[in-house]
Amino acid sequence: MKTTIQVSREVKQLLDELKLHPREPYDSVIKRLIEARIDEEPLSEETLRRIEEALNDVKAGRLYTTEDVKRELEIEGR
Repeated sequence: MKTTIQVSREVKQLLDELKLHPREPYDSVIKRLIEARIDEEPLSEETLRRIEEALNDVKAGRLYTTEDVKRELEIEGR
């Protein structure tokens, strides 16, 4: 089933710029954008928990700068 949608000139221009080739249908462009947006492998609860812990570490100042690591490993000028 095909249908018609209205888009502004600005959106049409953006869709034109996203075409992989000049004759690519807008349907394909829109479908590609939708598929790119859908996360087929969402983060696990464990990963989300570890990210939250890491963010809390950063907020609390528990982190090492590149310079700290270089100094600790006695690496110079890299």
